[in-house]
Amino acid sequence: MPTTVKPTMTNPANYGYHAHVYFGEDTRPAAERLAKRLNEHFDVEIGQFSGDRVGPHPIPQFQMIFKNEQFATVVPWLMLNREGLDVLIHPLTESSYDDHSKNAMWLGTPVPMKLDILRPKYSEHLLPSSQRSA
Repeated sequence: MPTTVKPTMTNPANYGYHAHVYFGEDTRPAAERLAKRLNEHFDVEIGQFSGDRVGPHPIPQFQMIFKNEQFATVVPWLMLNREGLDVLIHPLTESSYDDHSKNAMWLGTPVPMKLDILRPKYSEHLLPSSQRSA
């Protein structure tokens, strides 16, 4: 008879995901191609390409917002098509600190984050459009 495992902690609400694609001056063309291809293949929200540092991200990056139901298609596609770029993927729960640290996953080499500046909750513009207030 199978054993039932009881959860030991609450399951936080997950409002969607972010993927942060990091690039340098020499890899920006690859990042631009990747953003274009993501828009061609998926109904995702691509953010602006940042300058040197935005939020906890110490190097240039662009952010992609996608919905929970897209995880199983977007993440495997990114694994195979990221053109060698480093990518942080994290959920959008009630704790931006946990999401960028213990709840995060990396494709490529992790980039050291500036976690001490994170706010506990996300600004509305950082959530999938389906989760924003009307």
